[in-house]
Formats: sequence, C-alpha cells, structure tokens
Amino acid sequence: MTDYNALPEQRQGIIQKMLKETGRVIGVDMARQLGVSEHTIRRDLQVLARKGVCKKVYGGAVSELKQSASFAVRQGQNSAEKERIARHCAQMIGADSCIFIDAGSTYLAMADFIPAGMELTIVTNSPQIAAALSGRKSGELILLGGKVNPQTGSTLGSDTVNQIRNMLFDQAFIGVCGLDPQAGLTAVYYDDACFKKEVIAQSNETIAAATADKMSQVARYKVASCEELDVVVVSNETPTENFRHTSLRIDTVA
Repeated sequence: MTDYNALPEQRQGIIQKMLKETGRVIGVDMARQLGVSEHTIRRDLQVLARKGVCKKVYGGAVSELKQSASFAVRQGQNSAEKERIARHCAQMIGADSCIFIDAGSTYLAMADFIPAGMELTIVTNSPQIAAALSGRKSGELILLGGKVNPQTGSTLGSDTVNQIRNMLFDQAFIGVCGLDPQAGLTAVYYDDACFKKEVIAQSNETIAAATADKMSQVARYKVASCEELDVVVVSNETPTENFRHTSLRIDTVA
C-alpha cells in the first residue's frame, strides 16, 4: 500500500486530477482516500492555490476559474445549451412586470424568446441585448448608460450603479461567472461584481442562468451567497449534486 505521507508531489497530482475531473475536492474525503491527515491535505491545497491550480473554499478547494473570453467569443460557445436555458428563462417572465436583464451571451439568446406583445419594462446594461429588443412595440426598454467593458459586453461604473439605485425590479436575470455552493455567485471583474450586487438588492426575485462550465467554479469577486439567489436555471447535463444542501431552487431544462 502506498504511503502518501512521504509523497507530496504524488498527492498533489492526484488532487489535480480530481479537480480536473469533478471541479472540486473535499478535504476530509481526500484525506481519507489517501490515508493522510486533513492538515496535510490543507497544505497541499495551499501549494496548489499558490500555483493557480485551484481556489481554496471552506472544507476543500475548487478548480481555478480561468479569465473569461471576450463577449464576442463567448457568443459562439455552448450555443445549443444556452438556447435551451434562454428559452426557459424567457418563460419565467411575468406579464406587466419590470425586469432587469444582465449582459451575457445566454441572455442575448433569451431576447429572441421574449414574447413581442408582452407588456414589460425591460432594463439592461447590454447594448447588444438592447439592440435585439429595440423593435418591441409594447412596454418600455431602458438601456443603462456608462462605460462599455468589452470583456463583459456591458456598461459599468458609478453612473450605471446610480441609475440602478433608482429602480425596483420584479425579476432580475443575473449573469454568472462562477457559482459554488460555499462561495456563491462570483464575478471575474470588480466593477461587474459591484454592479450585480446593486441589482440583486433592488430585485424581488433573482434568477441566474448558468451553463455547465460555470457550476462549482469560483471567480475572484463575491457577488451573492446561494441564499441570496432564488432560482438557478441549468441544462440537464449539468451536475448539481454539490448544491443539494443549499436553499437554491434549481430548474433543469432538457
């Protein structure tokens, strides 16, 4: 039987393999599997975190979320999955309501499924989504102003935040960079995280659309805990067992 206490490189290699396959490791489970102490595993995770392999969370670690591609590139990724999620999100919209739609390729796809005749006030910080909805004859369409971030495809900054503080939403469809049961909803960019927090604070119901590659991932900036979200919409190929102990309602679409 292999004694992993004296083999840190082998232990860390096994941990990396687990992170690659499942996206996360649980410290106590890893210690039991390798026959070492939890303290030893915590040291290994610290080493891997310093190398940028993972991000430590309570009880273990998750794989490090890589810098997101530009909005233009993301539009062409996972398009079939995004379309299914987008259709379901559009079906959740209540008539005669005021909704916020965050920037993102999934929510851009969602614009195609919002009934043209539905009376709505739609607020967005995405020029692309505003353009896609600009032909609507019913309700109102409001594009928030500010500096456009080419990575997020959205307007961000203090002006944008100040506009949000004067609005109240029935529903907010929030973009996801990473979603983890312990870390909650996280964002890659600081300005984006601050903006999303303000939107959630102004909304009666917060809905997050997440493709499989965003689940059990942690980005740099905290946006909200799982308890602050109401619904997460995912595709049926998305593993959600890590979230079974949270209060999240998860809508799975085929």
